[in-house]
Amino acid sequence: MIKQGSFNMALFWRFFTSYFILILIPAIVACTFTYFFIVRLIEDDAEKLNNVTMRNFADQTDRTFSSLKTNMINLLSTPNLVSFLQVAGDSPDNQQRNELVHSLMEQLNKIDSGGLMYSAYLFFVHEDLVIDFQTYTGKEFYFQHYYPLEPAEKSALFSYFSDKQMMLFTEPHTMYQKPLFTNQVLSSYSHISVLMSYPFNTRSPEVYLVVNLNEDKLREHIGITERWVTGTAILDSSGRVISQTGSMRLDADSWSDILQASQEGSLFVNEDGQAVSVMRSHFKDDWYYVSLIDLQTLLQPARWISRVSFVFLGFVLVLGSLVSYYLSRRLYTPILEIKTGLESHHKAAEPKPWFPVKGNDLDVIKQFSGLLISENKELSRLVGGMFPIVQEHFMTKILLGEYRDGLSIEYYAREIDFPYPSQAVRTVLCIEIQYYASVLDQLSETSRSFLMAELKENIRKRMPVAVWLCQTRADLLACVVHSEPAKPFGPKEAAQILQTILVQPYYKATIGIGKTVDTIEELHISYAHALAMLRYKGLRSEVEIYSPDNARDDRAAWDSFLSVQEVNKIFNRFKTRDYPELLQAVYELLEEGVRKNATAFQVKYLCSDVLNTWIRAVETERNEFGIPFYSGLFVKLDRCVTWEEIRDCFRETHALLFLAEKPDARRGQLAEILEYIHEHCGEELSIERFAERMGMSAGHFSRTFKEEVGEKYVEYIAKVRLAKAKRLLLETDMKIDEIAEQVGYWGRNSFIRIFRRYEGTTPAKYRSIHRK
Repeated sequence: MIKQGSFNMALFWRFFTSYFILILIPAIVACTFTYFFIVRLIEDDAEKLNNVTMRNFADQTDRTFSSLKTNMINLLSTPNLVSFLQVAGDSPDNQQRNELVHSLMEQLNKIDSGGLMYSAYLFFVHEDLVIDFQTYTGKEFYFQHYYPLEPAEKSALFSYFSDKQMMLFTEPHTMYQKPLFTNQVLSSYSHISVLMSYPFNTRSPEVYLVVNLNEDKLREHIGITERWVTGTAILDSSGRVISQTGSMRLDADSWSDILQASQEGSLFVNEDGQAVSVMRSHFKDDWYYVSLIDLQTLLQPARWISRVSFVFLGFVLVLGSLVSYYLSRRLYTPILEIKTGLESHHKAAEPKPWFPVKGNDLDVIKQFSGLLISENKELSRLVGGMFPIVQEHFMTKILLGEYRDGLSIEYYAREIDFPYPSQAVRTVLCIEIQYYASVLDQLSETSRSFLMAELKENIRKRMPVAVWLCQTRADLLACVVHSEPAKPFGPKEAAQILQTILVQPYYKATIGIGKTVDTIEELHISYAHALAMLRYKGLRSEVEIYSPDNARDDRAAWDSFLSVQEVNKIFNRFKTRDYPELLQAVYELLEEGVRKNATAFQVKYLCSDVLNTWIRAVETERNEFGIPFYSGLFVKLDRCVTWEEIRDCFRETHALLFLAEKPDARRGQLAEILEYIHEHCGEELSIERFAERMGMSAGHFSRTFKEEVGEKYVEYIAKVRLAKAKRLLLETDMKIDEIAEQVGYWGRNSFIRIFRRYEGTTPAKYRSIHRK
């Protein structure tokens, strides 16, 4: 439906905005009013309807239980029961007793529970007697054959037959229907028992009236037939479920939270998104009637109105979009024709500048024409701004030797509008920029780019002759100087001007002057020669200039590598803990380099060799450093650009690698180890274990132990063990093998050999001599 180039979004939005203001906003207001007023009325009516339903349900259930309570009180208040309690302990042959039993059975059969009762019986506390409407018998026999229960449920039921009870509802229990005197189960029923004691106001009642309610019928009775109610329940204030029906299945804690958070007569939505309605019972003060509400069904009329409102808004929105599209397309047709004509004649004479106006189709066409002109100018400015970047990239490739043919260089230069005389005297000056270590981490990449751009601008302004500038590396700027016969200005004069420009607090600069060449295709030779001059740079902070006249090779005069004797000297000073002398030796080497005017490459080679030797010495005793740490030390050294930075680098590295041991801390650790040796001399005491504990190598720990204790580690262990062995020889009757094992020797022979070595006699002779 939408052809390529046949639609204008600006016109579409203009029409759609008008439609939105005149039609869509009133529609939105009307729908909002409908939703927040009419829908709210429907929701309130639905909530009131639910409250009426719950109140009727609560009143009906209260009447049922109140009627049952009245019947139970009437039965317990009958004179027959009072008379029977007086003769309950008489012989079963007592005629009056038997008549009273049968009258009680008839009264039990007449209890009205609204169709909920399954059975009822009287449970006598002080007599082995249970009476229901069918029989009377002993308690054990009754609950085994007439009312059989599981042992756990029977025990739970009997626990209620104590203290005063008034309409106590028990937990549900299952009664199994069996033929008399058999164990065959025919069916089972879930019951809830209701208990009432007599006399009413005593804590030591004589009889309990128990009415068994069929739980299935009770669930049917408390069920609400309204389609928005998915479940009902009767709860007490503690959250215990008396009975429940439907899909409501929550634990006691959840019910308790709902009762505390809910208000009677209002809908409460819990964390699971379930709507709950709560109504207090008039039958018992601590009872609540709870129903689970399906909000989707209850609020269905409100939901339909909301959906219709949104559908209506969507319809109006789509209709407005289609109308706006149709009108904008019809209006855009003449504009499209003019646009096509302008595109086919884009090389025509440039019209006057465009000024944005509003009006009829002709004004729109003028705007479109002005837009094309504006875009053309913007493109021209963009291309013009890219020329310096492209030309600098072109010059970089020439200096790197990628373009060496004169014809290809001329062709590429013409493509990027880079005019140059093919025959001219030119010299390449390489400027190496090395940022000081103190500012390198503080300068971002953007800041360094701005510094380089500022440097290029200053060079172009200060140079009296034409120069070409290009950055061949991140730290290297190439400056091509043109020598003019009419001006006595050459590469040395250019280098002197650069020297004044490059005095900066951020970096150290070194200038290398290359050979002078006559053609542009030979510039890579001049660049390579200037790059080679930079290898003679030193470590002074001022700007250095190197050319074939002042460059010299000092490698023969100053060795850049450590000799074997110097390496051994470093290891010996490390072993003797002469750490200050290690740093002083480096300072002396650097002072010698300053006197001999050593190059930065020579000094860096020598310093790398020294740092490598330091690391090898440290690794013999310390293992907490890793390869990334050592690599970082070399990177830090490589960043140094002056003598002072190298001194600071070695001073910081020396502080990291050669930590002076604290005597007090070391003595404290050794004291703990000595105490452990005395207490566990019978165990394996490897020197590697204690060396690792103190963060040392085994050799370093052995030397430290002898320095602090005065004895070698092995001899000290042997003396501690022998001291304990002599005490066991004199104070106990243990065998030699047992003593050897107690003091940490695995065999009798090794123990005897060590004992003879230090005491001059065998353990057996030592015992016989010193026990006399």
